[in-house]
Amino acid sequence: MKKKSRTEYSVMNTTVAFAAQATAILMGFFTRVIFTRMLSEGYVGINGLFNDILNILSLSELGVGTAITYALYGPIAKKDIKKQQILMRMFRTFYRATAGVVLLVGLALLPFLDVLMKERPDVDHLTLIYLLYLFKSVASYLLIYKKTLVDAHQMNYITVLYHNGFLVLQDVCQIVILLLTGNFILFLVIGVVCTIAGNICMSGTADRLFPYLKEECREKLPEAERKDILKNVKAMFMHKLGNVVVNNTDNLLISSFVGVVSAGIYSNYYLLIGSVRQVLDQALQGVAASVGNLGVTEDKEKISDVFEQLFFVGYWMYGFAGICLFEILNPFVELAFGEQYLFQRNIVLILCINFFINGMRKAVLIFKESMGLFWYDRYKALSEAVLNLSISILLVKNFGVWGVFAGTFCSTVLTSVWVEPCILYKYRFHRPVKEYFKTYVAYILMMAAAWSLTEGICHLIRGGIFTQLFLRGLVCVTVPNLLLWLIFHQTEKWKRLAGLLKKIVKKVRKSLRR
Repeated sequence: MKKKSRTEYSVMNTTVAFAAQATAILMGFFTRVIFTRMLSEGYVGINGLFNDILNILSLSELGVGTAITYALYGPIAKKDIKKQQILMRMFRTFYRATAGVVLLVGLALLPFLDVLMKERPDVDHLTLIYLLYLFKSVASYLLIYKKTLVDAHQMNYITVLYHNGFLVLQDVCQIVILLLTGNFILFLVIGVVCTIAGNICMSGTADRLFPYLKEECREKLPEAERKDILKNVKAMFMHKLGNVVVNNTDNLLISSFVGVVSAGIYSNYYLLIGSVRQVLDQALQGVAASVGNLGVTEDKEKISDVFEQLFFVGYWMYGFAGICLFEILNPFVELAFGEQYLFQRNIVLILCINFFINGMRKAVLIFKESMGLFWYDRYKALSEAVLNLSISILLVKNFGVWGVFAGTFCSTVLTSVWVEPCILYKYRFHRPVKEYFKTYVAYILMMAAAWSLTEGICHLIRGGIFTQLFLRGLVCVTVPNLLLWLIFHQTEKWKRLAGLLKKIVKKVRKSLRR
């Protein structure tokens, strides 16, 4: 097989990510609509609550996947098969242990479920439902560790296809079950079965791509390398803890302080905003392995240029998407799920601001993780977690749901927004970070202008839901992109972006002709 360049892999990963994720999102949305229409608000609420509980339990994974992926870049670049075998054996052992820990801790939480709900919803077989969510989470750790090696070889388009392919299959089966039976238990069983089947297929594909995975390997890493990996794992645990607290406690806080029904409403918004985030994350993540390889083989000047370009692309993508979400989310939610599932607009605004701020961090995170800079900002993650919980609990008592998301915003701005780029510039680029922050502030101001102009025009739009969706969508697509193009079209960053887009279009056309 002819070896592709980093650019070719990045283009392919990005193209496949967009297509596969978009398909999965559409099916997930249809499933959610039917789920919401066929079942009560109580089922919608516990779906969001139990998913967050299991996401918190994923803390036991410690972020080892990121640390192992980074450790693989060097052996892959050097074609060191033996080292890859040793690392993957370590990874397998750890993931099996993780599955056991998640199962035991998940079972231990059973007696405390009522504590996490302000009002117990009118839902039958609550314990069985929770157990099915738990078994699905446990199943997600089995065999899937092999996908890490595929991703590290810059072929994460394969994992994206498998992951989203089985998600679509799961959605189709769940839609049929809901329409024919309305049985939530069968709905969850389908999820468990598809998760296991997807892991088995992914494992088989990895074995075919890398036959040496099945070879016996009894060697161990040198002590120094083992210590280095464990050091990164310790750092990633702190990052994982911070990430889990910031991103997966919102439903718990809403459920405990406001109510399960409000948690269900949030889960619909989370689905829509999260779906957009997944598409954009996958698109940018498609270059992550290339960045890791870049860090091994290229000079810091080249690395810095690639980062600035990725930062610009992420800024444009997440800014445009944030504007669109703010303007069309409520009309869309009302149309899809019903008026009873609407949030006030001030809540939608803080959700979209959080979406944009986190999107602006994506380029920094990709570079920081791909280059193994886990250790230096480990305490940042803990500080962010403490701030998030403290501020959210303080504000939720006075401001309800809005207070939870305001806490997330405050903790992110006070920590991650400035600490992460400082680490990257100090330990990898080896130059002052002030230029980054100058660019960051300029980007924020320009996007704020585009957002304000778009909101001013959309505010004038009147009519029914369909009219609102169409006209607001049209304004969102044209106004911010036109304004940003007028500002940037003469810059080198835009010219490079335009060149990348042409490559992607060319690649898609070539694939369609085959």
